[in-house]
Amino acid sequence: MKNLLILFITLCTFSLFGQETNSTIERKGFVIGFGIGGGVISISDSDQEVPFDEAQGGGSFPNLKLGWMVNDRLAILGIYSGMSYDYQDKDRSFDAFMPSVQYWLKDRWWVNAGVGLAMDFPAIYEDNIKDENWNFGKAVAFSTGYELVQKKKFALDLQTQLLMGTSYVGKNKHRDAVVFSVGLGFNWY
Repeated sequence: MKNLLILFITLCTFSLFGQETNSTIERKGFVIGFGIGGGVISISDSDQEVPFDEAQGGGSFPNLKLGWMVNDRLAILGIYSGMSYDYQDKDRSFDAFMPSVQYWLKDRWWVNAGVGLAMDFPAIYEDNIKDENWNFGKAVAFSTGYELVQKKKFALDLQTQLLMGTSYVGKNKHRDAVVFSVGLGFNWY
């Protein structure tokens, strides 16, 4: 599956360079976007002797954006992102929902930062999830991207994100996560 995802991203990237990029993009009004990619997640519980001792690779989908353009360079967004991980032979997901601000430093290069709710819960495809814990906490994310293709109301970008969060697992304990992901983003304005 990972090889298929890498092949898909590579083919999409190669096909982008043949696209016409002279059209002017109009960023205004409602914004919706999603990203697909992969990365690395490192999980650490507060009672571990060596924090962040092991990292796991995985896919990050969907990374969602929803919001409004304040002007042609500034957007106020709600973002949802994260990654799944293996914990005690079960898949779990460390995700975050947060309000964020995205700003285009150049015509194609943007930066994004947000603070919000971290969520650590069982993967929805796992069996017997009713006995699993759903943990909540706080998260912060920083991301940047470069728009490879710009059409009038659409942009395809290469993006990267660093997400850091803490979820509270009870009894004065917490689980920390650091997620680094790279992917393709599809955005409509």
